[in-house]
Amino acid sequence: MLPDFILTPGPEEAGTRLDSFLATRIGTLSRSRVKALILEGHVTRSGAVTKDPSESVQTGAIYRLAPPAPEPATPQAQEIGLDILYEDEHLLVLNKPAGMVVHPAPGNPDGTLVNALIAHCGDSLTGIGGEKRPGIVHRLDKDTSGVMVVAKTDLAHARLSAAFATRDLEREYKAICWGVPAASTGSIEGDIGRDPRDRKRMAVVSRNGKHALTNYRVLRVFGQAAALLACRLATGRTHQIRVHLAHIGHPLVGDPVYLKRRPAAAKYLSEPARSLALDFPRQALHAQTLGFNHPISGEALRFTVPPPTDFQALEDALLACA
Repeated sequence: MLPDFILTPGPEEAGTRLDSFLATRIGTLSRSRVKALILEGHVTRSGAVTKDPSESVQTGAIYRLAPPAPEPATPQAQEIGLDILYEDEHLLVLNKPAGMVVHPAPGNPDGTLVNALIAHCGDSLTGIGGEKRPGIVHRLDKDTSGVMVVAKTDLAHARLSAAFATRDLEREYKAICWGVPAASTGSIEGDIGRDPRDRKRMAVVSRNGKHALTNYRVLRVFGQAAALLACRLATGRTHQIRVHLAHIGHPLVGDPVYLKRRPAAAKYLSEPARSLALDFPRQALHAQTLGFNHPISGEALRFTVPPPTDFQALEDALLACA
């Protein structure tokens, strides 16, 4: 539980917006969280409740912010092993396995990353938006493996979210696609939105979509059958890499959503690589590298994890046929 904060503005702070003054002086709560606390009646000025985040602070007044105890998280804690790469009081970086859902949802009410994080972090979660839960800054699809960062405090969550929104970070994925792109390096650009023919899928659309740009380079080719790519996101849309590669005719090996028919390129593979590739049980996509500045200290952090064994076995089998 956070302590009460009792603050008296100096002459140089007179006239500052109340929410800005409190957020700056406290330093551990985002301005949006402070604003919400003011609106909820958790701030007093010289003993009187004030609910106006925009009011000007007064020299000599005593401001008190009394945050409520974080509400218990709706998802329940579950002891699930995690591959932790880095952890401090502000954030946690982990290597998510393929097959793990990030957040509880219909069809996946528990056994998720959030359930595991609540158990792992315990009292080190100071509360995100008033709830004792981890701050999910970005998501990886259930069957995509790799590096993720999670916030443990409200301020870290706000600053990391801003970094992801402005792409002020490094994210690189490894992907194995069917066929070989014509250019060894390139960019795929196309607005992404709901597929008008199937609302459960995303697609490159001509209207009502969001700008999306994926940069790629070919790391290795497996004859004419497939290619290993490094993909970097200039934007962050749902299923972006999967949608963009399918759009240019090179869907990911194993993609259950965007690979709808037996790829013609499979004919270039001999057994057993052909069967392994055609029966690969998930999209061959791995979030290999994540680099960002620490949201509190500003320290440059960078994490790289190799693909899991199933991805590596697929790559080795394809290489043997190349």
